[in-house]
Amino acid sequence: MTVIDDTASLRLYHGTKADLKPGDLIVPGFRSNYGAGKVAAYVYLSATLDAATWGAELAQGEGGGRIYIVEPTGPIEDDPNLTDKKFPGNPTMSYRTRDPLCVTGEVADWIGHPPEQLQVMKNNVERRRQQGVEAIED
Repeated sequence: MTVIDDTASLRLYHGTKADLKPGDLIVPGFRSNYGAGKVAAYVYLSATLDAATWGAELAQGEGGGRIYIVEPTGPIEDDPNLTDKKFPGNPTMSYRTRDPLCVTGEVADWIGHPPEQLQVMKNNVERRRQQGVEAIED
């Protein structure tokens, strides 16, 4: 697992349905969007708007998706759910952390995936949930 200590050169995003404002902290301890919805030990983030868009579109809860620009308050590491377990390296530039993320802004003009593509992804997530596949939290 690669730990990234210097994130100053990265613009980082978090997709969710939560209504947040600059200065708010996103912390671990909420239900995961994947699997049986266990309490997540990590907060997930990405350096690509596409990965954050998936997060916003697949997030649990009411309302529309939101994408926030965030700054980690501690080190981040590659997200094993999307790196070598599924894709070589980290092409989605997806990360996780046990430390809070501080919201610094919001991306207001993001464009979601086409409805057909979103439905395929939702079907895949549901199929994995039914198969008992959980997010890697170790």
